[in-house]
Amino acid sequence: MPHTLDVRCPSCGGRAFFEFAEAVRIRERKDIAFFQESNQFDYLRCKDSCGHYWHAAIYYAGLHGRTVESIRELPDGYAKSEFAHSRYLYRSAGPRLGSISCDRCHLYQRHKLDWPKDAYFQIEYKDDVLWAFNAESAVELFHYITSTNRTRDHYKWEAFLMKVPTKFLRRGARKTITKRLEKLIRPNTTAPLHL
Repeated sequence: MPHTLDVRCPSCGGRAFFEFAEAVRIRERKDIAFFQESNQFDYLRCKDSCGHYWHAAIYYAGLHGRTVESIRELPDGYAKSEFAHSRYLYRSAGPRLGSISCDRCHLYQRHKLDWPKDAYFQIEYKDDVLWAFNAESAVELFHYITSTNRTRDHYKWEAFLMKVPTKFLRRGARKTITKRLEKLIRPNTTAPLHL
């Protein structure tokens, strides 16, 4: 999944922004108190598969200006860059903790992601749900479904498009799906839908 997603706001139902939190292992016991008392971090005690406990500092960039530069102070031996998202488009699987922000109703809070139920760009078709991560991937999904030549290599969201179930790609489904996608996408982006 990408580091940021478009989700349905739990308060007003509008389009909101979800950003994954980043967890950094607390290396020394003496640093636990700092992270427990900080208003910029959450402290989490974790248990691994062997039953050993370890401690983590959780940083919610979406609640602090979407950058690690807003981190005011850290204990010796930690760098702000450790709390930044990786440089890769997709993040590895892990806890679905993050923050949600909605410009419409001004909701800003921590949020545990329930994907794909939380996805803003989702449609139902024959008891299945087709979803996209955000407006950009929804537009590419629309173009991919409407295309007669589905070569994935010229799409930014190629890895995502490779996993679209065949049910949504069939000729008989195309008209219904593209109509529903267009209705959802059009008010949320200025990207052209018809080439």
